[in-house]
Amino acid sequence: MKGILLLALLFPVMATAAPKVTVDRDPAADFSAYKTYYWALKPQGGSPLVDERIVDNIDAQLKAKGWTLAEQGDVAVAAHVSTSQKQSLDTFYTGTPLGGWGWRGGWGVGGMGMGTATTSVHNYEVGTLIVDMFDSKQQKAIWRGTATETVSSSPAKVDKAVDQAVTKMFAKFPQ
Repeated sequence: MKGILLLALLFPVMATAAPKVTVDRDPAADFSAYKTYYWALKPQGGSPLVDERIVDNIDAQLKAKGWTLAEQGDVAVAAHVSTSQKQSLDTFYTGTPLGGWGWRGGWGVGGMGMGTATTSVHNYEVGTLIVDMFDSKQQKAIWRGTATETVSSSPAKVDKAVDQAVTKMFAKFPQ
């Protein structure tokens, strides 16, 4: 029983160890032709400090790819942040619901009582970061990255999560 309880307590930590990231791109887009970008829409609506960290992380990733921030670049970047409230239900059972087997192949004598169940409700917040890129001349989408993760109440953990999400998002960015 202690092992199951320990596993149940560790599962949320393991489940949120890294953000879930997906990326998509226009296969016809020639990313080697893009050298500059500009911010068409910076993230807003959340914490201004977190929004600033997102912009700084994306700027650093694009700079590392050889791109330069310009007033009117080859690519328009738009980032969106949203959060939603989620719930998880954890049910723990105690006692034996069947009463046990008797040694003569039948049900245990006098043991048909049901066990008890306790359900706990856990509320948590999930944050999603979406980064879209558009060819500014053709005005069409060329790339999208999405990262989703449970939001921590610790600013240090949020900062780390933003860094991990953006790094993972741009890990296989086309060049």
